[in-house]
Amino acid sequence: MPLDQTRTEPSTTEEARRQIEICNACRYCEGYCSVFPAITLQRSFSDGDITQLANLCHNCRGCYYACQYTEPHEFAINLPKILAEARAESWERFAWPGAFAGLFQRSGVAVAVALAAGFALLFWAGQVFRPESGAGFYAFLSHSVMVAIFTPAFLLPLLAIALGLRAYWREIGGGPVRLAHLKRAFSEAAKLKDLSGGAAGGCNFEKEDRYTNVRRWHHQAVMYGFLLCFASTTSATVLHYVFDMPAPYGLFSLPKLLGIPGGLLLTLGGLGMAVLKTRGEKGLGAPALWGGEMAFVLLLSFTGASGLALYAATGMALVGWLLPLHLGAVLAFFLTAPYTKMVHGFFRMAALVRNAQVQE
Repeated sequence: MPLDQTRTEPSTTEEARRQIEICNACRYCEGYCSVFPAITLQRSFSDGDITQLANLCHNCRGCYYACQYTEPHEFAINLPKILAEARAESWERFAWPGAFAGLFQRSGVAVAVALAAGFALLFWAGQVFRPESGAGFYAFLSHSVMVAIFTPAFLLPLLAIALGLRAYWREIGGGPVRLAHLKRAFSEAAKLKDLSGGAAGGCNFEKEDRYTNVRRWHHQAVMYGFLLCFASTTSATVLHYVFDMPAPYGLFSLPKLLGIPGGLLLTLGGLGMAVLKTRGEKGLGAPALWGGEMAFVLLLSFTGASGLALYAATGMALVGWLLPLHLGAVLAFFLTAPYTKMVHGFFRMAALVRNAQVQE
């Protein structure tokens, strides 16, 4: 009987394992980022090890351009791509509820536009029931209604992300976390160390012979912009409930001093990241997820920009139109967070904590 000539394609995890084992034998890129020193600590790699390395990777792509074993070499190494695919698969595997896994990644633009526009329309229609009294935004939508909508919209996604992180921690074999682990992980995350390119002096995300820190700066702008906006909302909550000082707040109040620069950083950083994505080579990431990643970045930028526009329009009739747009974008952002690339920040932080454990 003739031999069966059919051959099944390796899974993403199997292909990632093959390439990582070749990298472990070569070790040319050991100084590039945290992935390669982590690889050298082991001789064999479990599925959990692959998941950990994939989430430790920041897709700066310097290793690809330095590698002598990329195509047309028979080894066909493309570590940024295979780790991006393994990373995305891990997010889908750990997503809760699982029914939503992959939805945004594969149809991100449509989902983001539909949710943001749909929620904006509902908020606009809800102004029919505007309160009889109220200042600022609360003249269009009462504080109690905002709290009733956004509290569960914030807490439920956090619960979903926490459940995913628990599953991730189990799969990678994470142990008890000590303060030293957290300190090192937060320090590396704050500096975005693994986007600095290590010895190379930056990423070459855009072009193989151009090493720059531009992508790192845009990521930092988005990260710190988001944190400032979150701090602004938190400070407003404290002022409202602890000090009985409800909104609206003046230009030199803490919510505005945090929120305005936060919105600017979020908007400009997000737009910069979007431009970089159009310049980067799609074949060095997960091509099927490119649209979802772009939709996430643009949703972030629109959230920041609409917030700034809303503040600039304070006291004008335009607020009645801008407020639903901004609230719709914020609500869409919160509800999709466990299923968009927003979740990568949580998993990469967990990966950095685990890396701190194994490096000690």
